[in-house]
Amino acid sequence: MALATLTTKGQLTIPKEIRESLKLHSGDKIEILVTKNREAVIRPVSKKVDDIFCKLYNVERKAVSLETMKKAIRERVKEKFT
Repeated sequence: MALATLTTKGQLTIPKEIRESLKLHSGDKIEILVTKNREAVIRPVSKKVDDIFCKLYNVERKAVSLETMKKAIRERVKEKFT
C-alpha cells in the first residue's frame, strides 16, 4: 500500500511506485473519480503522441492542399463574424 500526504495547499504527491505503475510522467494529466463510497479512483488521461499516432488516418480521405485549407478557414471565419 502506498501512502501520500495532502499539503496545506491541497497538493498531493503520487508515490513513485504508483507513478511507475500508471506510467505517469511530469506534465501528465490524471482524472480523479469519487465513488459513492467516498473512494477515489485515479486514472491517467493524457496520451503521448506515439499512443495516438495515425488514429485519424483514413485511407479513403483525399489529401487537401494548404491553400484549400486556408480558404476553408477564411470562409468559416467570415461566416462566424458576419
